[in-house]
Amino acid sequence: MTSVAQTDAAEPGSAAPAPGDSAPGARPGRYGSTSLRVGAASIWLSVIVLLPLAAILWQAAGGGWNAFWLAVTSNAALESFRVTLTISAGVTVVNLVFGLIVAWVLTRDDFPGKRLVDSVIDLPFALPTIVASLVMLALYGPASPVGLHLQHTKWGVGVALLFVTLPFVVRSVQPVLLELDRDVEEAAASLGANTFTILTKIILPALLPSLLSGAGLAFSRAIGEFGSVVLIGGAVPGETEVSSQWIRTLIENDDRTGAAAISIVLLVISFVVLFVLRAVGSRAAKREELSA
Repeated sequence: MTSVAQTDAAEPGSAAPAPGDSAPGARPGRYGSTSLRVGAASIWLSVIVLLPLAAILWQAAGGGWNAFWLAVTSNAALESFRVTLTISAGVTVVNLVFGLIVAWVLTRDDFPGKRLVDSVIDLPFALPTIVASLVMLALYGPASPVGLHLQHTKWGVGVALLFVTLPFVVRSVQPVLLELDRDVEEAAASLGANTFTILTKIILPALLPSLLSGAGLAFSRAIGEFGSVVLIGGAVPGETEVSSQWIRTLIENDDRTGAAAISIVLLVISFVVLFVLRAVGSRAAKREELSA
């Protein structure tokens, strides 16, 4: 009765509130606490990510610009950057190819032990990286059961990085493969398109954003990896000493400013690679939506 009376008392011609509109004095709707959630997320991000980054920047700047420049342009630093970037780039390319193949097999093929293989993909995420280095040393060390001695070689570092970065590409591509409309592939095949045409014209363009995202994550993990390469690599200067190992050497020599400077360079490289690849992937996704 009260609601009827209030309705009758309303002025003629007054419009009823649209669904979802809040009347004056009404409680906030389901999304009324958005600012609170955004604030909580921002505080958490600041504590966990931004404050540590600010701390490393402050430490790198402690010796001034000259000290920073000398640290990142020393022969040892440049050699570590060269080894790190070249091996990481090669590992990323290999993971793009074989990560796509593994994701394809897991989503499109049925075979005994499929669930086990799917679980094994995540093993590098759960396995401590130093254990991965021990595994690589046992398999490719001086007493290799397969006859491959890769310790203190770039190949050994590359294999270790392949092991720890493979899941990034597989897990980035796999959900997209599951969501792909297979009717489009079947329609293309019925019109006479061969497997290569379907792969290059239909499947790969749809997978490009996720492939680039997985590649960026794999590359960023590779350039900052330490534990999995510490034993198999051996930190041979100019050969297997990656930047993370050079950072440890600087810390052991009580050169924290130099270690922070090298860390900043790695952070910048990682951020730029992730930003560029995701920007390219986003544009590719938009073009795919427009052409669909």
